[in-house]
Amino acid sequence: MPPGKAAAQAGHAFLESFLAATTQQPAWAAAYRAEPPGTKVVLQARALYELEWLHQQALDAGLPCALITDRDHILLPYFDGRPIVTALGLGPARRNQVDRFLSRLAKVR
Repeated sequence: MPPGKAAAQAGHAFLESFLAATTQQPAWAAAYRAEPPGTKVVLQARALYELEWLHQQALDAGLPCALITDRDHILLPYFDGRPIVTALGLGPARRNQVDRFLSRLAKVR
């Protein structure tokens, strides 16, 4: 997907995960807001199954998270209007809470 579209999807993932934190882990959300701008890391999954696995692991661990599905957009050849999972947001969380899940992913360069 083009860089601008990827950045937008990452933004959706961050926002939705943070909003989940405000109800699921309000103390974590407050701590994140108290020390702006906070750390954000963008990683790349190899396939959809990896994002789905990570999402389930985060849910099982009680971490705020959001799996983002883009729909109704056409940007060929990447998007043809059908729903497609594009991103996963995790946190806010401490590094020691997410490293075990995320160490398998590649950093985006």
